[in-house]
Amino acid sequence: MRWLKMNLNLWSVLSTVFVLLIILPNLNIMISLFNEPNENWIHIKKYLLKDYMINSTILTVCTGILSMVIGTSLAWITTMYEFPFRKVLEIGLILPLGIPPYMGAYTYAGILNYTGIIQSFLRNNFGIYVNQKYFDIMSINGAIFIFTIFLFPYVYLITKSFLEKQSADLVENGRVLGRSQLEIFIHVILPVARAAIVGGVSLVILEVLNDYGVVKYFGVPAFSTAIFKTWFAMGDIDSAIRLASVLMILVFTSLMIEKFLRSRKKFSYSTAKVRPLVKIKLEGIKSIGAFMYSFIIFSLGFLIPTLQLIHWALMTYEKILNHRFIKLMGNSLIIAIITSVLIVIISIIIGNYNRINESTLSKAYSKITVVGYSIPGSVIALGVIVFFIGIDRKFGWIYEDITFRGSKLILSSSIIMLLFAYVIRFLTIGYNSIEAGFEKVGKRFFEASRTLGMGIIETFFKVDLKMIKPGIVGASILVFVDVLKELPLTLILRPFNFDTLATKAFEYASDEMIHEASIGSLIIILVSSISIIFFNFIVNRRGNNEH
Repeated sequence: MRWLKMNLNLWSVLSTVFVLLIILPNLNIMISLFNEPNENWIHIKKYLLKDYMINSTILTVCTGILSMVIGTSLAWITTMYEFPFRKVLEIGLILPLGIPPYMGAYTYAGILNYTGIIQSFLRNNFGIYVNQKYFDIMSINGAIFIFTIFLFPYVYLITKSFLEKQSADLVENGRVLGRSQLEIFIHVILPVARAAIVGGVSLVILEVLNDYGVVKYFGVPAFSTAIFKTWFAMGDIDSAIRLASVLMILVFTSLMIEKFLRSRKKFSYSTAKVRPLVKIKLEGIKSIGAFMYSFIIFSLGFLIPTLQLIHWALMTYEKILNHRFIKLMGNSLIIAIITSVLIVIISIIIGNYNRINESTLSKAYSKITVVGYSIPGSVIALGVIVFFIGIDRKFGWIYEDITFRGSKLILSSSIIMLLFAYVIRFLTIGYNSIEAGFEKVGKRFFEASRTLGMGIIETFFKVDLKMIKPGIVGASILVFVDVLKELPLTLILRPFNFDTLATKAFEYASDEMIHEASIGSLIIILVSSISIIFFNFIVNRRGNNEH
């Protein structure tokens, strides 16, 4: 009883409520799996499921390998060597994260099609007519290219951050032993950085499995498109849930492999003195090669698609920029801001509870909180909509009494359901940043304040909250950007006649109105890119201050 009184406070109660709300929608999916399978599922299992599994596996494996190669090599080059425009490219190579892959997909499709800039240039200037099959990007190979070129920065960022903190002794010892730079990279750096590389690749794989826009636009049969088709075209939510469960098996298998690869070997320093890597100045052909490689990847991942979108925007801005577009911008910004605020508040509450108590229960809450990002958006959408429909059915009699015009689906047709799904999906991002802030602050000031007679809540607002401001800013930026770009959740759960810049751009592209999709896409890219640069600046400044 005494233990209960010590742990039963505002932080524990609110944390428990939030964690239960995260768990319940996903439990609904697990319960639904015990229902008797219908004819649709039997047909899917017999004729289609194999293709979904093969395509999804090919997409994740190939994208993971290519992202690993590109991201790791660029991290090594920009960390280890000095060459022309390195500092500019160092930032520029992060910017592909600001372009959602589905936007990159329809942009490159427009660039490479028959009327695109490349084929038009060849026909009009040289009279060259090429076989269209050589420019057909709308295939599984094209999808791999799109995913790789816009998602490799996950590997690049995490690996680069790790390498910048490594000791110069590792490289210098390799040189003393007569090893070349390539041998040092393969035999020294790769083993040491394996955990960081695998962590980046795992994020890439999760993004690929979550994607709906690219595979839908390119016509590649995958789990996310299958879930949408089964749910909306066939009206069969039970079969959609079963597809979602198979997708979750793929996700958790990937996470288990990642954990296995990251935990097999651990490296630590035998001394507390760690000298940062000193850059080697490249000259001649090596300098040109490093610049060209970095610039080509930057161009493919950001410069080329952005310039193409600007060209299309100049052609269509008079048609698109009207009061309806302003409403789309308002919808996108408001929902991203509200989600950011909600996630920051929830993250602070659970993070502070975990810091104060340090119990098995609080640690379990922390683990549950970060599960959401590993669950694809289509799966979360299924769990949330089943959960909210269940609530509406239970409280339908209240709706009628309060007179909601006889409607029995109030919550499940409102913006609340979409916000709820966003919180589950992106809570991991906000929580990780807030938790890092709490870990940096520690409990010294909290305990000192308590010793001076201040209560837990008073201490939080007067001491703790002010000290974790960088974590709050970082969490807000990251969540804001991800919500702004999010497509699957918004497409499934948005209320009737509610569009965002992301959904409208995708609708335009799906209706073969690629030019009209450009302005909305550019705004998302601009806001995302500025936010990413700002966040990177905050992280780097914090790291420099610590040194």
